[in-house]
Amino acid sequence: MYSSYVSVHLVDHPIAQDALLQLRSKTTDHGQFRHLAHRLSVVVTLHATSDLPADPVSVETPLERTTGSRLRTDIVVVPVLRAGLGMLDAVLQLLPDARVGHVGLERDEHTAVAGRYYLKLPPIRSTTTVLVIDPMLATGGSACATVALLRSVGARDIRLLCLVAAPEGLRAVEAAAPGMAIYTSAIDRELNSQKFILPGLGDFGDRLYGT
Repeated sequence: MYSSYVSVHLVDHPIAQDALLQLRSKTTDHGQFRHLAHRLSVVVTLHATSDLPADPVSVETPLERTTGSRLRTDIVVVPVLRAGLGMLDAVLQLLPDARVGHVGLERDEHTAVAGRYYLKLPPIRSTTTVLVIDPMLATGGSACATVALLRSVGARDIRLLCLVAAPEGLRAVEAAAPGMAIYTSAIDRELNSQKFILPGLGDFGDRLYGT
């Protein structure tokens, strides 16, 4: 399903929406929060990877030879630290052969501008599928900075996976990277004056790690 933003794929699967509602609840403790974030990340990842390239392969079953498809393995997953780590296990559960890079970005609480403090990427080619995972797309600053970094090292097929997005963040990414695919389970109403998403989930990292 597509939202009103043409590059956004809204994941409205019932399992995703059930997990999302429980994630929103302020009574969900951090153990439950991790479990629900993993479940929701699996569903979002399945949607984001439905068109990954595959090659025809034949194998011998115990009874006869048959043919099927095998995924190509040129996939890189890039969690935006620290919150993106909350989605990483779910993605690797589905794509165990994917390589992993890390981008550390921290938002200034006063300016909302993302500053980079860490970058470590595996080799990326123009044919590599890159999945950027960041649970909350708020202002879009971190996402735009990450996409710019990835493009500078040659990435072309970049997909952004998040659990909740704000319209402001979607517009920022669309302006910086027109047509780039964004996958999310919700487009929320707006940002508040502190740049938190409303109704949102609160601070994802704090709720994930109990900090």
